[in-house]
Amino acid sequence: MATVFRARDEVLGRDVAVKLFHNSEVEAGRQEGELAVLAGLDHHALVQLHDAGLDTDDYGRSHRYIVMALVNGSDLHQRIRSAPLSARHIAELGYDMAEALDYIHAHNVVHRDIKPSNILLVDYGDGSTRARAKLTDFGVALADDVERMTKEGATTGTAGYLSPEQASGRPVGPATDVYSLGLVLLECFTQHLEFAGSVVESAMARLSRNPRIPEGLPEHWQQLLAAMTARDPDARPSRHELVALLKMLVIAESGRHRDEELEPLFPAAGSTATPGPVDQPDVLDTLPDEALDRVTAMAARLFSAPISLVSISDHDRVWFKAHYEPDVERVARELDLTMSSVPSAEPVVVEDARSDPRTREHVLVTGPLGMRFYVGVPLKRGDGTVIGTLCVVHFLPGTATAAEIANLQDLAALVVSQLELRQVGLRTTTEIATAMPTGGPRTSA
Repeated sequence: MATVFRARDEVLGRDVAVKLFHNSEVEAGRQEGELAVLAGLDHHALVQLHDAGLDTDDYGRSHRYIVMALVNGSDLHQRIRSAPLSARHIAELGYDMAEALDYIHAHNVVHRDIKPSNILLVDYGDGSTRARAKLTDFGVALADDVERMTKEGATTGTAGYLSPEQASGRPVGPATDVYSLGLVLLECFTQHLEFAGSVVESAMARLSRNPRIPEGLPEHWQQLLAAMTARDPDARPSRHELVALLKMLVIAESGRHRDEELEPLFPAAGSTATPGPVDQPDVLDTLPDEALDRVTAMAARLFSAPISLVSISDHDRVWFKAHYEPDVERVARELDLTMSSVPSAEPVVVEDARSDPRTREHVLVTGPLGMRFYVGVPLKRGDGTVIGTLCVVHFLPGTATAAEIANLQDLAALVVSQLELRQVGLRTTTEIATAMPTGGPRTSA
């Protein structure tokens, strides 16, 4: 987990983006992997790395940080939700991303987490109507010369944009990024996530059907999106083919949409922008680890179950904290248990997963874990927003009484209250630190 700040390079007199990683031994290897990947890449469609280092906070804790070029503009996630994009702008953004993928795949790097929030729109301030984009966040990228940070068979990436091979735990390659980019471009047209829902629902949907491509789209777009999101990785365009196809679409759409007909890519000056991490700390940046450890242990004892799990979503990320009995820990840790979490506004009970049509084909049921019983309750904020799930898993069939579900809901409420208290505290600390002069990290020449 990390927070990105806008900062000032006092040596070179320029604004930069500083990604400050949170102190975590678990994440240390992934942080080093991201640095190793970024250090070897340099392309106009990637966010440029300026510097990296280690800094110590007021409590003596060490934090890695990286200094990157500051991209003026919003990310694609914010832009999609603000107003429709023109076909020409979608083609231009897709072309930039195709070139980025062509470059990183040529350097044996697979991003594995292509999604709108990892695509930054560039505003050069020159009045150009040509859409430009840069790819960022290589935290889960896979490279030949970087140690793999995930177990074989585990799922890495963001649920809504996983490729079928990611969703099923199979090996991934460059075609995985092509599939995810296809879903992103489709979302640019429809303004909604094609495979929405819980982690399980989203993963299972793409294994059973192709994305729904609107019939009203021009035929060339329908054909490209269908090819990019083919369930068979070998049927998707190669990196060279994708660049060529999107280049042709840019030319075609430029002829159909003159500059004066285009809606502006960026909102007008003075409009309200969506707050970023500097303004409001993300839920995943405020996890109270000790409290979550206690809650998951209590939930497991409540049902005499070997496994309990808190799964928390923030924007399009998912994080989890699990409790295991010692005799199942080795097996459980080798699996992607985030897929056992079913974010729902109401409690979910599966008495026997082998016979329940919602779960009987799931890898956690058919695989080595052999899940049979599941009960999950939502983590709800005061306004009713569901931010995650507290669930319990057992290898034997079971039942959940109304009283047991109520007790589990009380534990879920404790998790939410702890999260909100930590979030307020972090926001206050950030505001104080921002208001005071500091001798923080500088970039080097």
